[in-house]
Amino acid sequence: MNNLLEQQNQLETNIFKMDRGQDVALKTNDLHVWYGQNEAIKGVSLEFEKNKIASLIGPSGCGKSTYLRALNRMNDEISGTKVTGEIMYQGIDVNADNIDVYEMRKNIGMVFQRPNPFSKSIYENITFALKRHGMKDKNELDEIVETSLKQAALWDQVKDNLHKSALALSGGQQQRLCIARAIAMKPDILLLDEPASALDPISTSKVEDTLLSLKEHYTIVIVTHNMQQAARISDYTAFFYMGNVIEYDETRKVFTRPKIQSTEDYVSGHFG
Repeated sequence: MNNLLEQQNQLETNIFKMDRGQDVALKTNDLHVWYGQNEAIKGVSLEFEKNKIASLIGPSGCGKSTYLRALNRMNDEISGTKVTGEIMYQGIDVNADNIDVYEMRKNIGMVFQRPNPFSKSIYENITFALKRHGMKDKNELDEIVETSLKQAALWDQVKDNLHKSALALSGGQQQRLCIARAIAMKPDILLLDEPASALDPISTSKVEDTLLSLKEHYTIVIVTHNMQQAARISDYTAFFYMGNVIEYDETRKVFTRPKIQSTEDYVSGHFG
C-alpha cells in the first residue's frame, strides 16, 4: 500500500488537474471526510469538466460514495461526520458554514443507488419539490414535467399515466423517474451513486443511454462498480483506494494506458 501511494504521489500533478483550457464545473481541494475517528477521505483534490461524465471506481469501502455524497453535503445528515477542505462551485466554497445547503442542492442534484420514488403519482414526484419552492403555475409545471421526463427518456412510456402511482413503474423506470425528478430542479451538476446496480441489463442500458444524452446539458459524476459501464459512458475516471485517489485521467487512458500498475490490476480484474 505504501508503494502504491508513493507512485500516486509522484504523479499527483498530472492526474489531479485537467488541462488549463478546460471549463471546470466543480472541484475539491484537499477534501477530508471523517466518520468519528475514521478518516474515510484523505485529502482528495479533483476537478470535473463541464458537460462531461466522470466515473469514480474502486473496491468496496474505498471512499468513492463518501466522496460523491460530500459534493452536495449529503454527509451532513450522518451524525459524527466532519468534512474539511474546499468544494468549489462557481467560485463559491459550498462546504463553508454559511452556505444554504438546500439552495445549493438545487444546483447539485443527486440520484441514489436504489430507486426511491415518492409514494405519489408520477406527476407529483416531479412537481413536489418545485411546489415546495413556490412554483404554482400549472402550465409551467406541466412543461417541466414533460421536459424532464423526455430528458430522462421516460415520457413516451408514461405520458398517458402521469397521475398513476410511481410505485407501479418497473425498477428501471423508477430510476429514470428519479433522474427526471432531479433534473426538474434544473441543476448544473448531477451526482449518481451506482444508479444501475439494482437493475437488469436492459434497464441498465437505458439508464446509460439517458446519461449519455444528459451530458449535453449537465455535468455528471457517477459512482460505479461496473468497469464496463465506466468504460462505456464516462469521459474521465478516478480510481479510489483506501480514501485516496490513486489515478485520475481520461477514461480511455485509465483503461488502456494507466500510469500506475494497481490501476491496471483493478480495471483488468487482477486487483488484490
